[in-house]
Amino acid sequence: MEDTQVKGAKVVLPIKGMTCASCAQTIEGALNKLDGVIEARVNFATEKAFVKYDQGKVSREDLIGRVKDVGYGVRQETKKFTFKVGGMSCASCAQTIENALKKREGVLEAAVNFATEKATVSYDPTIVEVEDIKRVVDETGYQALGFEGEEAEEDEELQRMKEAKRRMTLAWSLTAPIILWMFHEMFTGRPFPNRSIFNLGMIILASPVMFWMGLETLRSGWLAVRHGSANMDVLIGMGTTAAFLTGPAVFFSAIENYAGVAAMIMAFHLTGRYVEAKAKGRASQAIKKLLELGAKTARIIVDGEEKEVPVEEVKVGDVMVVRPGEKIPTDGRVIEGKSSVDESMATGESMPVKKGVGDEVIGATINQQGVLKVEATKVGKDTFLSQVIKMVEECQGTKVPIQAFADRVTSYFVPTVLGIAVLTFLSWLLFPGTFRAIGEWASAFIPWVDPTLGVISLAIFAMVAVLVIACPCALGLATPTALMVGSGMGAEHGILIRTGEAIQTMKDVHTIVFDKTGTITKGKPEVTDVLGMNGFKEEEVLRLAGSVEVSSEHPLGIAIAEAARSRGISLAGVSNFEAISGKGVKAQLNGEWILIGNRKLMTDEDIDYRSAEDELSRLEEEAKTAMLIASDGRLAGVIAVADTLKDDSVKAIAELEGMGLETAMITGDNLRTAEAIARKVGISRVLAEVLPDGKVAEIQKLQEKVGMVAMVGDGINDAPALTQANVGIAIGTGTDIAIESSDITLVSGEL
Repeated sequence: MEDTQVKGAKVVLPIKGMTCASCAQTIEGALNKLDGVIEARVNFATEKAFVKYDQGKVSREDLIGRVKDVGYGVRQETKKFTFKVGGMSCASCAQTIENALKKREGVLEAAVNFATEKATVSYDPTIVEVEDIKRVVDETGYQALGFEGEEAEEDEELQRMKEAKRRMTLAWSLTAPIILWMFHEMFTGRPFPNRSIFNLGMIILASPVMFWMGLETLRSGWLAVRHGSANMDVLIGMGTTAAFLTGPAVFFSAIENYAGVAAMIMAFHLTGRYVEAKAKGRASQAIKKLLELGAKTARIIVDGEEKEVPVEEVKVGDVMVVRPGEKIPTDGRVIEGKSSVDESMATGESMPVKKGVGDEVIGATINQQGVLKVEATKVGKDTFLSQVIKMVEECQGTKVPIQAFADRVTSYFVPTVLGIAVLTFLSWLLFPGTFRAIGEWASAFIPWVDPTLGVISLAIFAMVAVLVIACPCALGLATPTALMVGSGMGAEHGILIRTGEAIQTMKDVHTIVFDKTGTITKGKPEVTDVLGMNGFKEEEVLRLAGSVEVSSEHPLGIAIAEAARSRGISLAGVSNFEAISGKGVKAQLNGEWILIGNRKLMTDEDIDYRSAEDELSRLEEEAKTAMLIASDGRLAGVIAVADTLKDDSVKAIAELEGMGLETAMITGDNLRTAEAIARKVGISRVLAEVLPDGKVAEIQKLQEKVGMVAMVGDGINDAPALTQANVGIAIGTGTDIAIESSDITLVSGEL
């Protein structure tokens, strides 16, 4: 839970009572003013507040209180689960456990039954987790045993959509007769059957639409005004109330009855609310679909026998048995068996991936062929699927720059419309002749405009029109909804978008910089040439280099060690091993210093490598990485290693260039090698001989030259550069640090 600048706790509050983007603005403004809040973002589409705060200054309760202070509420998310309890000997044991559970923050209700030896707990998942609840039982001196699963929750989005549809249907069932009744007067000029019954009928039919179906809108508008803010419901509420009040007023003054119009406006408004609820429901399906992907149960080996347990009970180190066609319950490592695994859920790639002993597997992917025994390495919130859900949620909680602009516009919009409405009303009263002339002109093609009405009636009609026609909801809802759908669809196709800003920034990117190793290339190089010099034979050169590199984690070092082993060369142990960043490695073998690296390392160590220059140049022109080997102060030979291109690199880079984007490659390789690889793959700009700590500076220079830059990388040393780039794109096969530093992750590891 860390930012690059400020540490703080994070909380997501599900907000209730928001009806438009202005509501979100009001809550966001109130939370950001609270002392101790580092950052607050309120997303109208997801109906959630994402708050980062200093726990020393402000608590979660303070945040909830602030939301309530401005007239809104925080929904309490509730889950319920049942588990068996061991160790109880009497009814007072059950009472002890029950009391301990009820004291735990986040537990809403707890019931422990001594007879059935079961506990049922209702809890708020935003505060407490299942493991925390079980820990309370264990700490009380009893055992939380078999997990019997969570009770299915009613889909809140679906419930709200149903409620919005019900309100809309009821509103139109009363508004449709109003419209039909109005048609008679509109086309004949006479109310049916007479003026008094018509006026009374309009009031009777409009009242339920206004004060039953439309009550939530009126209440929301009133709360906003009471708390000194203005939202969309203020406009609708004022417009419909002003129109409705002309109904009773018609019996006491010479004014037109607009009560029926008030019902029509409210019905249209409630239709908009239903469409909005449907849009939100559809957009929020992304996370629901991801949650449904996970396995529900796992088959683990206990005392040599298979036992089926809920996936929540799987612990790190448990061995799971996964048969063909079954989902792998949680992230793990294959310890026995071979199979093909369908990883399309994670990577978006339809081709199954072969898995054998030692290979990592992802929870929720599907085992296709053989039986696998998998050791669980990550469970619960640490799994790949949980991290994906977290990233999608975080992305949906962010704001793209255009949305921030829309929010600013919305905050000024409602007060401006109110001002214009008042100005319109006064203008009709002060300049009736001018405006009546406009009305006479409009009546020729708009049948419901009647310029013969009284001035007050026309003024009210014009004011109501201004209030109800101005709706910033599309402005406030469109962007966050598009963001939700985009990030959700991206996740389904193996593209994880961490921040909304990345989506908007990507369209302005001029240059995409690729790290070479593991990004453009497979990152698994092989030894292609071994040259002996100064009396050293090829086998001796490979023995020296292999002995030094045997414990190396660098891909080039691993390739050398594997080449030595594959030729049956026995490798000796070394001491004082040292990796020299951007230059190579050195170590002592039988008291002699062995050096492996580039020209810079040899120069630093005063090794004369001039005799190898021609061979170095030839190998580098072939896009091979040539390393110099020295033993006891003398040049021993050259080993060349080539890293093969990924199958899709050439095609991906050609497509990017075809879209008008400039591609660049950043590498620690020398210029000649780098240019040879760039030519093979079709990259137009080369940044060569860049040490790991120089990548950030190179990105900065490029930003000064061309503007917006995206960086694609996979290693730990790419993390700072990914952060520096306008958009950081991590390869999913890379390190966790690189993925954490990026804005977008390509899960499959392919471009």
